[in-house]
Amino acid sequence: MRSIKPRHLRRRAFPRYLSTSTSSIQPHITPITSLLIANRGEIALRINKTAKRLGIKTTTLYTEPDATSQHASCSPQSIGLGAANGYLDGERIVKLAKQHGIQALHPGYGFLSENSAFAKRCEQEGIVFVGPPAQAMADMGDKARSKEIMTKAGVPCVPGYHGSDQGEAELLNHAKEIKFPVLLKSVKGGGGKGMRIVMEESEFLQQLKSARAEARASFGAGGEVMLVEKYIIRPRHVEVQVFADKHGNCVALGERDCSVQRRHQKILEESPAPDLDDVTRLDLWGKARTAALAVGYVGAGTVEFILDKDTGDFYFMEMNTRLQVEHPVSEMVTGTDLVEWQFRVAAGETLPLTQKEILERIRERGAAIEARIYAENPEKGFIPDSGKLVHLKTPQTNEDIRIDAGFVQGDTVTEAYDGMIAKLIVRGKDRETAIRKMELALHNYEVVGLSTNIEFLKRLCRSPAFIEGDVETGFIEKWKEELFDPVIIQPEVYVQAALGVFASQPTNSIEPHGESLGFGSGGSERKFSFKSLDVRDPKEGETVEVSISQKGNNLFDARVIRKGIDPEVFENLVSSPVATSETTSLVTFFPRTRVETTVVQDPNNDNKITIFQHGAKTELSLAPPTWYEKALGLKEVAASVAAPMPCKILKNEVKEGDRVTKGTPLVVIESMKMETVIRSPQDGVIKRLAHKEGDKCKADTVLVVFEEDDATQ
Repeated sequence: MRSIKPRHLRRRAFPRYLSTSTSSIQPHITPITSLLIANRGEIALRINKTAKRLGIKTTTLYTEPDATSQHASCSPQSIGLGAANGYLDGERIVKLAKQHGIQALHPGYGFLSENSAFAKRCEQEGIVFVGPPAQAMADMGDKARSKEIMTKAGVPCVPGYHGSDQGEAELLNHAKEIKFPVLLKSVKGGGGKGMRIVMEESEFLQQLKSARAEARASFGAGGEVMLVEKYIIRPRHVEVQVFADKHGNCVALGERDCSVQRRHQKILEESPAPDLDDVTRLDLWGKARTAALAVGYVGAGTVEFILDKDTGDFYFMEMNTRLQVEHPVSEMVTGTDLVEWQFRVAAGETLPLTQKEILERIRERGAAIEARIYAENPEKGFIPDSGKLVHLKTPQTNEDIRIDAGFVQGDTVTEAYDGMIAKLIVRGKDRETAIRKMELALHNYEVVGLSTNIEFLKRLCRSPAFIEGDVETGFIEKWKEELFDPVIIQPEVYVQAALGVFASQPTNSIEPHGESLGFGSGGSERKFSFKSLDVRDPKEGETVEVSISQKGNNLFDARVIRKGIDPEVFENLVSSPVATSETTSLVTFFPRTRVETTVVQDPNNDNKITIFQHGAKTELSLAPPTWYEKALGLKEVAASVAAPMPCKILKNEVKEGDRVTKGTPLVVIESMKMETVIRSPQDGVIKRLAHKEGDKCKADTVLVVFEEDDATQ
């Protein structure tokens, strides 16, 4: 397909165009030469990349947890902000910009990007804020106020209550008038924080308290002010990327479907939206432009709509007054660089493309999909994770495959911030091709050191309902059985795991795993005991024994013994392992197939083995000898409940000596500003509470210990 170079790039280079243009329709152009990037992670790297290409000098900010991060070293100058909450210190950031003679500031997304007071301070100090005017941000940032403006402008809104009656009884009465189910959300909400679906009246007050607590933690004072809206049973989340300049022009750069979500947060975004007729599509674009113009908007923004699958009607939900995480999807289908557009518009230029030109590009360039690579565990309710990226391999990139990432191998994903590791964006001539490209790229994505959603994303790409475009915000729950169907680990995986561990261990070493069985000095035959760590595996927790016999140079026999199955024997396997300190690459010729495998041993957890084979990831534990239990006190650990992620203890719901039943709330924890209730996995008696409220814990730290007799029932 012919590559289209943006029209404005064909005319002249960016710095000269900014500083010397004499066009009568662009009389207020101010050249941008220095930029402060007031954000972190992949968006800071993304902004820096475009700024560098345009000859703009950049300065980045970092906090103590980010001191060794990629964004801290990507610019010629970087400035430390101290503690983890430093990115929220607007006054200090403005002062630093003035102190260092920086002309413009880009807020990225998150943190201060939608803070109207911060935007106003930049304006007051003569700093070019690369974003919308403070007033437009304030109007659209207040969800109640934005609904009033949209209604007046003729943009349809979801029925609901957006007023000042904030007492529990008053809000409950408004919910009754709207009729259940309803949606509670903070007026300052975003990213699913402070949002709850209330299906019936009896659970309203409990959900209200929970939503308010989470909103206060996420947005500070005022976050507890709530909206009550009608909850649409089968909604789609469709948003429109808009862009406006200072001369009254506004365009839509297509729509994105963001319906596949968990915890009201997006996982996959795609453009164009599937199963959407052209009449509805152009109507959405038109209403989005109307919404932006109604508040005098300037720059990049996203107008979000709820589309009712049952009626085809759509309603204004909110406007995100910033660049969105998923903006690369729109860039892929329009052939644009929206960060460059932001710089141009902030400098006073008119929009580079007309609405007609954008429509032509979208029709020519096909479809794009973005997958967010998160540090989280989908099989355990998508709980966040953190840790060091022990092993990281990414797909090859090209004009149709893009990766926006803030981490490289060896970096640590901290619990202090959002757990997004990267964004994988692909483009195809049509939606079906884009999905196939996405799945293939995910097959080549390898991460070890923390849990990720990569395997789950692969299953999404194979889902018949997703392939058909039958999406809605309840998609994951609707297709839960299919997306979390059982997995059977093939014997070849166990053989390759054993060969990988065998190759990584010196022949004369004494290891707690891999019991020697003789055959010469140090033994040439070893026996390994593995357990599956995949909760979807029906055999999870059962021991699988694998013996490896070395018969010659790169020649092996293997034997796999599993409960209830006859031993599986593999003879004369030709395998050529190449081992490093943590990773072993294997090419093994089985009787009817050649298998390429990567085996990774996590140095932070020597029991854990990760296998990448045939585009799939399998996690196993090396079962220690029985004498380890007594020596290391593993019996008590087995009779306990551990923290699923790094967290802070908010509340202990039980006390020592309590008898509890399975499902009883034990501890409330907080991680990444999200509250999670840890429930009892069994009936039993509480022997010990390991931590008090306010304590901070690492992942896998014991929280509650049961009486041992109860734990073995």
